[in-house]
Amino acid sequence: MKISLLAPDLSGGGGTRAYLLAQVLKYLNFEVTVFGFLFGDRLYPEPPAGLSVRWVAGCDYPQFVRSVRQLLQQIDGDLLYAIKPRPTSFGVALLHRRFHHKPVLLDIDDWETSWFGGDEWTYRPTPRQFLRDVLKPNGALRNPEYPLYLKWMERAIDRADAVTVDTTFLQERYGGTYLPNGKDTRLFDPEHFEAEESRRKYGLSEYRVLMFPGTARPHKGLEDVLTALDLLDREEFRLVLVGGREIGDGYVEYLMDKWSRWVIKLPSMPVDRMPEVVAAADLVVVPQRDDVTARAQFPIKLTDGMAMAKPILATRVGDVPKVLEDTGFIVEPNAPHELAEKIVWIFDNYELAKKRGRTARDRCIKYYSLDAMSDILSKTVRNAIA
Repeated sequence: MKISLLAPDLSGGGGTRAYLLAQVLKYLNFEVTVFGFLFGDRLYPEPPAGLSVRWVAGCDYPQFVRSVRQLLQQIDGDLLYAIKPRPTSFGVALLHRRFHHKPVLLDIDDWETSWFGGDEWTYRPTPRQFLRDVLKPNGALRNPEYPLYLKWMERAIDRADAVTVDTTFLQERYGGTYLPNGKDTRLFDPEHFEAEESRRKYGLSEYRVLMFPGTARPHKGLEDVLTALDLLDREEFRLVLVGGREIGDGYVEYLMDKWSRWVIKLPSMPVDRMPEVVAAADLVVVPQRDDVTARAQFPIKLTDGMAMAKPILATRVGDVPKVLEDTGFIVEPNAPHELAEKIVWIFDNYELAKKRGRTARDRCIKYYSLDAMSDILSKTVRNAIA
């Protein structure tokens, strides 16, 4: 059986969840191809080795209609699995089903409209503004992922044959089956890596490494960690950022400029190199701020750290305490002083912290491994095609 996974933007991080679900489906012996639009100049993140990924150029309307036709001609799955309720993934899947009558699954790993004000966002243009939005080359309605279209897709969620979600927040909002952001714990296995060797390779040997393996965004609380490092004023600490879009919105550059004393930036890595990178961490930090976007997310950094048996310092936001349970260290969000105090405590009691990290790996294997995800996803797929 062939499954076509539809990612919304293969150059903007939209492949992350798609690649994970593709790994699970391949683990279940399905033939899997990831399809999507490339709105940038390269794939981000890079797909894991051996995964088939096909794309067409992303663009604005009206040229986008031609790109949709090109993608529809390539999709060949017996079942379509759209990542995110966006026009560029779920919209394409529904259009394909109209002509080919294939089942459509939808995965939701974000509250998409929360970035624009959520339920409060409305579009009520004047006639003149509407014409500008349609006719000008950079008009808002020419963007296939303009919030208005996201709202339309949100209203179409019940047209999916099945829905999977990765947080309690999203399940309460949309229903569906809980499918966490798990990890390949065979690939992410600390027994295969030497921490000191990884630190030497990436130039981190002289530091105590606080690592954030992901894309920096304001709601992810990195400014709180950096403020905590200012408060501690201890030269041995560094915050290591791994990955993120090479051409972004300037936020990483802002962090590196304001806190150049503390920040080290490593480039984005393919999935199969991430375990070696995370092995270099002394502490994985997941300092989410308490806002609605963060509450809707399952930070994949959690399972990076858990699978690699690293001590994890996180904040009490969304499902984070539930995921970690008692295997990590939790402080209140938006509280640099608490972060500073807990960082000191962890390194003063580091053997205990490492023991907790090993317990975190055991929990990851039980609840957040590919095995755990495959048990859930196999039932979802079977029900969709029954």
